Amino acid sequence: MATVNLRVHSFEALLSPESLSKAQPATPAATRTVLEGREELRACLQGKDKRFVVILGPCSIHDPKAALEYAHKLAALRERVKDKLLVVMRVYFEKPRTTVGWKGLI
Repeated sequence: MATVNLRVHSFEALLSPESLSKAQPATPAATRTVLEGREELRACLQGKDKRFVVILGPCSIHDPKAALEYAHKLAALRERVKDKLLVVMRVYFEKPRTTVGWKGLI
């Protein structure tokens, strides 16, 4: 085990998703954004909305500040092309298939 966690400085227990939701509840605006986004995507997938769906994003987040900057730029693009494209940002906060090395922000 001499090669396990050589560069790990410390461990910190994380809140469970349920505890985190109670401690940091979603705002009404955030909830509305999620629900509206899901409905838009559903309409496109069902053919009710004729826009082309574009799902893109970084493989994973390693820098929260850069991720927010990217999201803001993507939101501006989404607004410019909203008549023809439904732009969806997809990102992982952890890398579930990674077995060696950095496993993600979470």
